[in-house]
Amino acid sequence: MISEPELVGEDEPGSSADVVSGFDAEQGPAVGRRRWHGALWGVAGALTASAVWAAAVFGYGIGGDGKPDSRGYRVESGSCAAMELKELARALGKPEAEATTELDGIEHPALHRIRCTVDFPETELGERGGEDGAGWYTGYQASLTAELHKETDPRPEFEASSTLTEIEGSGVERVERVPDLGDRAYLVIMDDSSMRLNVVEGGAVMTLVLSASLSYNENEGESGEEMPDAPEEPEVLAYQGHLINDMRDVMKALKTG
Repeated sequence: MISEPELVGEDEPGSSADVVSGFDAEQGPAVGRRRWHGALWGVAGALTASAVWAAAVFGYGIGGDGKPDSRGYRVESGSCAAMELKELARALGKPEAEATTELDGIEHPALHRIRCTVDFPETELGERGGEDGAGWYTGYQASLTAELHKETDPRPEFEASSTLTEIEGSGVERVERVPDLGDRAYLVIMDDSSMRLNVVEGGAVMTLVLSASLSYNENEGESGEEMPDAPEEPEVLAYQGHLINDMRDVMKALKTG
């Protein structure tokens, strides 16, 4: 079960618009000197609103023109080179090929986006079902999506996505906050042997996904023979520390270009 996100800035019990405006529902609008009381409340409210707006501007990196701060990030067609994933490579084996760039990248004045994937070497599991490499194998794939929003603040949408119970047809098992990573980061544990790390910093939104899969390879002369029982599903949670450290490196690389 996914817990509710932390809510801040809610109205306290008992507060109402009537109290703030100085309006008494039974006696009607305030008169005489009490009008000044209501006016002072109005001034205080305006000042509070200005302070909240200022906090949003400086605390969330939104400039006076309403556009998000890039924080030095660059997302371009060649940015998949930032996906070195040294920590995961040490744990899962060095990929045989460099990251592959997906075809749905975007280079628009309002948004730049790249998607890249990399496959780690397959690992044989359990007893062999035959010769010539036949048997059960587990494979791991990592994918990176990096977006740089230039016109609108991506944070409200980013926060809303952290409450999803299903992503691309797969259920969300739980969501965990990751401290000291970007402005806000969530580790999303899926029920399909995958996990994703979502990070937002200024106008940049990055998602690094690690997914595992099982496959059975059979040799040419093995057709008709009984397939051995499948081993347990591969584990991804053991690599969450590797995923977080690799994301830090990706973020640094996207800033240096």
